[in-house]
Order: sequence, then structure tokens, then C-alpha cells
Amino acid sequence: MIGFAGLSHLGIVSSIATAAKGFEVVAYGEDATLAGSLSQGEAPFFEPDLAELLASHRARLRFTADASDLRECEVIYFSLDVSTDENGKSDLSALETLIERVTALASAGTTLVVLSQVPPGFSRGLQRRLERLEDGRSLQLFYQVETLIFGRAIERALSPERFIVGCYDPQKALPNAYAELLKAFACPILPMLYESAELAKISINMCLVSSVSVANTMAELCEKIGADWSEVVPALKLDKRIGPDAYLSPGLGIAGGNLERDLATVVSLANEFGTDDGVVDAWIANSRYRRDWALKVIHAELISQVENPLIAVWGLAYKQDTTSTKNSPSLALINALQPFSIRAYDPQVSLASDRVGPNFVQTDSALAACDGADALAVMTPWREFSGVDINGLRELMKGRVIVDPYGILPGRQAVEAGFSYFNLGSPALRSSLRSD
Repeated sequence: MIGFAGLSHLGIVSSIATAAKGFEVVAYGEDATLAGSLSQGEAPFFEPDLAELLASHRARLRFTADASDLRECEVIYFSLDVSTDENGKSDLSALETLIERVTALASAGTTLVVLSQVPPGFSRGLQRRLERLEDGRSLQLFYQVETLIFGRAIERALSPERFIVGCYDPQKALPNAYAELLKAFACPILPMLYESAELAKISINMCLVSSVSVANTMAELCEKIGADWSEVVPALKLDKRIGPDAYLSPGLGIAGGNLERDLATVVSLANEFGTDDGVVDAWIANSRYRRDWALKVIHAELISQVENPLIAVWGLAYKQDTTSTKNSPSLALINALQPFSIRAYDPQVSLASDRVGPNFVQTDSALAACDGADALAVMTPWREFSGVDINGLRELMKGRVIVDPYGILPGRQAVEAGFSYFNLGSPALRSSLRSD
């Protein structure tokens, strides 16, 4: 029996994926209403294929609000999402409370696995606390690097590239129940010291940030000198030193929470131990600079020319296929445009009124948001936006400005319909047609 403590995004996805591999699973969270909804097959958030996987494997899943139900589990994961503040600093208080509660109930010989992302030193400190218990239960602790990516969570949970496992002693064999669980996913298993595993997660994200920063920096140059970043990317992916799977798509800074958290962790450690963090500071500065790309375009093309404009915004989530708005470039744009009227649409996200100003209205369709708008900003590349009829959009909108960072709409077609079209990494495309 495999247990999960923490019915967060991470815990729910991980527990369902484990059941899908044939294991009996007990998943605990203190919210009885949430546990009850999951038991009825109701997913609490949107994630591609989540509802279907939950429905298919409910027979092996038991969701509970009683922590004592975890006593029968040979392996217990701590799977609570760790929140971050506006500076990317982790708040570990809820995780610490959960670990204390569940550890007190764990049966002798239980394997405890921290799946939540924690800073370097956390696992070693927890191991020392377990040793001080001296109660003869022989609890074994491991830190497993999570692979959660919002919008691709099920895919990643079912087919991870590898398991990185932080251990007290990497030379010792993993406990049988834990080893059998990991082997069921048919991927490499990399045991290493606690601290090495904690830094491995951060190192992976730093490599991702470096790719994003290169893409953002060079895409801006493309916009200015007339090059097209989409033509440059294939040349990089054919270089063996970079590779076909390199993340080279320009974006609006570093959205979400995990990447900024890891950068903040490195800066904090550098300050503590006197190491150099200059490149990390530069990445953070580049991220915040590029986040405002859409705002700069709208200022130049609309606000400086039209009095009291109405701006349509498509997408509120920080990326497609998720309901998360953590560090969302769309919300940053909306907040910056608060003096003006904003009409927004997102297929999954509904914003509470206290998160936006009085000039914000959320509509029930993409086209409704554009009725009478002076400009459209496509801030989240949801697939449904790519099917919108450009000529129909032209009939609805008052203005002729489309800001489409991720290229979800057909740019050339938009120009032919009379729009000025702006896309990350490409020169502005302007129509020769006279605006209405």
C-alpha cells in the first residue's frame, strides 16, 4: 500500500498515477470535502487527462481526511505543493506541520519520501529529527525530485525521464516496497546524497532558465533587426551541444512558481556562503524586463494614440492547459493597464473580483471579449484561440492591433485582414490596408 500525504496538485496527480501503475493507494488531506469529491471521481482542477485517469483507477484509490489511514502504508509520500511569496521564497510551514502529524502516526519500518520541493539542507535536517525520536520504529527517509509540470502533469507522472532519489546513504539498496514502486515506472533511478538531489532539481531548472534567457534575449534582437527567431531555432536544435529537445521558445519572462523559487534559493545560498550569483541576478532581471513586452507594445501602438481604449485579453493562466495564475504575465499586464477598460476571457480560469480592479470584466467567450475592443492581447496560448476566424474578429473589433506573443494566431492572415500584428521574436507585421 502506497500513501500520499497532501492533496495538492502534486499529491493528487501523483497518487492517481501511482494507482494507474497497479498499486493500492491511500491519499490523505485534511480537507474532508475535497477528499469526498475525489472519492466521487470529481477532479478539483483542470489538467489534461486527469479526470479520465481518475475515473479509470478509482477502485485502487482511497481518498481520506483521516491521517491514521496512512498507518497501513509501507511507503508514504509527503506531496504538498510548497507555496512561494512574491520574491520566490518558499513557505515550508504547512509541509512541516504535515510531516510532523503523519510521522507521529507512521508504522514501524515505514519508508517516508519527501516529494515536495524543498531547499538544500531540509532533508538532512529532517533525518536528524527522525533519529532523535529514538522510538524503535526504524523510519527511513528519502527525498524524491518531483517532475510536475502544469499542463503536462499526467504525462510526466506516468512517464518520467528518471527518478532522482536523495538518500542518507546512496550506497545502500532502497527499501523493497519503495524500489518496486519506482521500478514500475520503467525509467532510470539515480540515488544520491540528500543535498545532491536537492541541488539536482535546482540545477535542472537553472539550465531551463538559461535556455529561456537566451531565447528571450535573442528574440528581442530579432524583433529589432528584422530577423526571425523561429528560423534560428532549428539551427540550434541541430547542434549536438544543445539538442533537439532544448527549450528555446521565447516567452514573457519566467512565469509559474518553481523556476523563480529556485533562482531565489541560489541567490540566498550565494549570499550565505559568499559565492557568485551574478548570472542568476542577470536571469532575474532579464525575466522581469521581458515580462513587460506586451505592455510596451500596447503603450506604443494604442495608449499613446487612442484615448480611453478598450483592451481585450485572451488568457489569464500563466500558460495553457493549467488553471494556475502564479506569476502570470497576463495578470501583470492587466494590473499595469488598470486605468483602462479590460475585457478578458480564459477557458479555465475565473478570477475573484478582489484580484482585479473595477475596470475589469471577464466574459464567457473569446469573441465576446473582443466586441468593440481597440486591441487584442493573446496572453495564454490556449489551443482554442488558434481556431478563431480572423475576418470575424475584424468585424467585431474597433481597433486593428493584435499582440500575440506566442504566435497562436496566423500572423500573415491577420495582416491581410487589416491588423498590425506583434509576435515575440519577429519584426512587427503591419497591414497596408487603411484602418476603419
